[in-house]
Amino acid sequence: MSDRDRKVPFRRGGGKPFEKGRKFARSADRRERGGDSDGPVILYGWHTVSAALANPERRIRKLFLTENAARRLADEHIETRVAPEIVRPNVIDQRLGPDAVHQGMLAEADPLPSPDIDTLPQQGIVLVLDQITDPHNVGAIMRSAAAFAVKAIVTTARHSPEATGVLAKSASGALELVPLVTVQNLARALTELNNRGFMTVGLDSEGTEDLGAVTLQQPLALVLGAEGKGLRQLTRETCRVVARLDMPGEIKSLNVSNAAVLALYIGASRLGLMK
Repeated sequence: MSDRDRKVPFRRGGGKPFEKGRKFARSADRRERGGDSDGPVILYGWHTVSAALANPERRIRKLFLTENAARRLADEHIETRVAPEIVRPNVIDQRLGPDAVHQGMLAEADPLPSPDIDTLPQQGIVLVLDQITDPHNVGAIMRSAAAFAVKAIVTTARHSPEATGVLAKSASGALELVPLVTVQNLARALTELNNRGFMTVGLDSEGTEDLGAVTLQQPLALVLGAEGKGLRQLTRETCRVVARLDMPGEIKSLNVSNAAVLALYIGASRLGLMK
């Protein structure tokens, strides 16, 4: 289904036989970040790859496994869906770089489709990211979003990391669970959400009141800006409410991924979604 407004269940199937294959060539310009937007999505690590294998909407092109990783998949009865190539760990190291923690698993896959913003369910919480460029932060936000059953994440086509490589690894499988909506114009997307009845709340240190004091309602869209820059002016002006996250300690600002967790907890608690 094109709107992907549901979470894809983690399905476990019968294992396929593993085949030894040739080594793939190192591609120096498409290492850990995962390649360009026209190429395949690069997924690595246990949680990331096993979640992709369990997602029927994710088309797997190639799968590279070490012998240990292949045994683990077989032991846990996770279907590979394609015949994997068995390689040594250093072969995957050459593809991703020495700092990537791949746990003996690397997959090349097609990108997941981006649903249209007008198909988002009018209930629960949606996250909107205003040009957050760090893939570690976006991946961590996606992981938290999956934990809080967020309906979707809206992000910009430009000035946002690709849904591959480091982002996918940091998301730890959440890329398969939370629909990622990519838009060309964020202010226009927020206007559409406003018109569809979403309560759009921008989070900014200069917000007029603390998020915990705001009367929230569903559907709720929480809007987060990049560290340092925060929300862009037009984004702030388009949100129905601009709120802040008050902190009791000496440090008043949080990493954006930590701020997302706190905002999601406040939102989910106030809306009765924690049950």
